[in-house]
Amino acid sequence: MKFNPADKIQDLQYFGEFGGVNPSISDSSTYTFLSAKTMFDTFEGNADGCYLYSRHSSPSNLYLGEALAAMEGTETANVSASGMGAITPVLMQLCGAGDHIVSSRTIYGGTYAFLKNFTPRFGVETSFVDITKLEIVEAAITKNTKVLYCESVSNPLLEVADIAGLSKLAKKHNLTLVVDNTFSPLSISPIKLGADIVCHSLTKFINGSSDTVGGVVCASQEFINDLRNVNSGASMLLGSTMDSLRASSILKNLRTLHIRMKQHSFNASFLAEKFEKDGLKTVYPGLQSHPSHNLFKSMMNTEYGFGGMLTIDVGSLEKANELMELMQHKNLGYLAVSLGFYKTLFSAPGSSTSSEIPEKEQKEMGLSDGLIRFSIGLDAHIERTYQMMKTCMKEVGVL
Repeated sequence: MKFNPADKIQDLQYFGEFGGVNPSISDSSTYTFLSAKTMFDTFEGNADGCYLYSRHSSPSNLYLGEALAAMEGTETANVSASGMGAITPVLMQLCGAGDHIVSSRTIYGGTYAFLKNFTPRFGVETSFVDITKLEIVEAAITKNTKVLYCESVSNPLLEVADIAGLSKLAKKHNLTLVVDNTFSPLSISPIKLGADIVCHSLTKFINGSSDTVGGVVCASQEFINDLRNVNSGASMLLGSTMDSLRASSILKNLRTLHIRMKQHSFNASFLAEKFEKDGLKTVYPGLQSHPSHNLFKSMMNTEYGFGGMLTIDVGSLEKANELMELMQHKNLGYLAVSLGFYKTLFSAPGSSTSSEIPEKEQKEMGLSDGLIRFSIGLDAHIERTYQMMKTCMKEVGVL
């Protein structure tokens, strides 16, 4: 039977302490032991199923981690207090002084800043490349390279990574392929395409209600054990721990992700086609005009579509700001960073979520001042939304 990530989540069964249909929340920072030896064994990592201290793990966090691991098809997962709290420990666990990372040049601004400005303090250098050109990726690999890093669908330019092709390169050069799948949960399953480790910002589509910050690392049991090791684990020692109440909340929202992603994708596809026909410079993986449209089709879990993210370029930051302010005034969405909310969110990434990237490098990668990134919401009547957006565009002179 074909792998369906949503089925894997549905197949999990949890009961609460008193038979509740939701698992009980472990609202404790520390846990008791019946014997001193069990405490010692737990510290040494030899007592599976025993809880030590909530910075290490908790039942609520493990329930959420199990569900996300099932979704991505990995042995297990480790949840964290933010998306960056997932990505940064992974890279620090895999790399040490003198090591090298090859990364996509178009990635989330926070990840870019971490690799460009922070890891060099510890002797870890990064080469930023056009991830869509495998020959350029391979040419950047050195004898010190340890990691290939990319986003399935890049933030904010919506470039699509050839995960299977990158996996072949990683295996050829004995590297670890780390993929951030935040923009395309359910739509793309990187592990099935050969990725070694998958990260998400749970803040976005997976939680879906813009009320929680969280992250996850989905990987092998061995790697997650390394992250949690009390002596040398980056997640354990850096302390980016998710709160149990938040883990419980995200787990409940995760159960509707398959419904939400279908609607996000349907609405985004509808708007992208309309915007392109209207003559707007539109980027969306579901459009035939997208340079990686066929690649995305070859990788995708078809029923979840091409995702909820699209961009348009209106020529200047002034026009972009004028249009976004008017659309917010007309209640068509919010001028806000982040994504995956039930309401459409829009921002000019060059001056917001990608502002960490120097202006010269933004221009080199094709990130223009007039680019607007849309996270398309769950609007029930998307034709109505389109007509109202079109009116706004005409009013500000974009159409």
